[in-house]
Amino acid sequence: MKEQVLGILARVVHPENDKDIVALNMVEQLEVAADRIALSLRFGKPRDPFAATLRGQCEQLLRQAFPSHAVEVALIFAEAKPKPASAKKPAAKEPAAMENVRYAVAVMSGKGGVGKSTVAANLSVALAQKGYRVGLLDADIYGPSIPKMFGVEDVKPLLNEKEQLIPVEKYGVKTLSIGFFVKPDDPLIWRAPMATGALKQLMLQAEWGELDFLIIDMPPGTGDIHLTLLQEIKLSGAIVVSTPQQVALADAIKGINMLGNENVKTRILGLVENMSWFTPAELPQNRYYLFGREGVKQLARDMRLPLLGEIPVVQSICDGGDSGAPVALTGGLPKEAFDAMAEKLVSAINDY
Repeated sequence: MKEQVLGILARVVHPENDKDIVALNMVEQLEVAADRIALSLRFGKPRDPFAATLRGQCEQLLRQAFPSHAVEVALIFAEAKPKPASAKKPAAKEPAAMENVRYAVAVMSGKGGVGKSTVAANLSVALAQKGYRVGLLDADIYGPSIPKMFGVEDVKPLLNEKEQLIPVEKYGVKTLSIGFFVKPDDPLIWRAPMATGALKQLMLQAEWGELDFLIIDMPPGTGDIHLTLLQEIKLSGAIVVSTPQQVALADAIKGINMLGNENVKTRILGLVENMSWFTPAELPQNRYYLFGREGVKQLARDMRLPLLGEIPVVQSICDGGDSGAPVALTGGLPKEAFDAMAEKLVSAINDY
């Protein structure tokens, strides 16, 4: 049975070097009894940002394969080498990863498919082109899309001397995503604690450096990941994205109400209406309202919230996301819309 357990554990890959934990000789003290499986994972460093995630994957796979067994996974870390006495300095408080982030802004949506990631990516690029120092955290753990939108799917973040993740930088934007550490075709079959643990590692064990804005691309809905983020960092505010159709607006209202909840209390910087109208490239003055007209604009009026932007349905927006070159880099109507949104966001934060 031990061989069977090791075969299951060989499916757990350490993201840093693309090898499984069995091949890396990380599995130690494996004990298999009639009702219990226990093992230890040994890490060669005093700290490893993926330790909690790897333990969670091991536990989940073993519990699925052996539902009648109790599963225990311990973590063993290498001891840090003491420095020579002459080199010792007074202990300094290690700065928090978010300490030098001026504004943290969550981009949210009540439901999927409304273009939230497209808005987050292009807003980040628009801010960077205006001279701001920008980071983009892809917090959509189950459906990460930022690596593809920036054309960096094959890039893997490095670690600095403090074992912090170094964000991947492109178009003047520093990005981190769980998509850097999993294969594009592999589904993330993780329970909520594993997903929130991975998010905390991306968010708090990273070398973000000094940023004017950290844009956070949230997953759709109002679940555990949202609560984790709101508890771990102090947001400057949130942007809610929706299409103008009534079905999407109903879910957007849920997101707005969550942000205003007594236990959350996060400021809403404004609403964004995506897919406001369709404009053919050959007829730039024409507008066809495919999903309803001005639904988000009316919702903003009703709730007395700013409307930060109306983004049309233009083929170049889709093409830019698929090719890894966000449309905010180029000219034309879409770029103008995202530039205007960036200006309104800066104004909304400065007015607070």
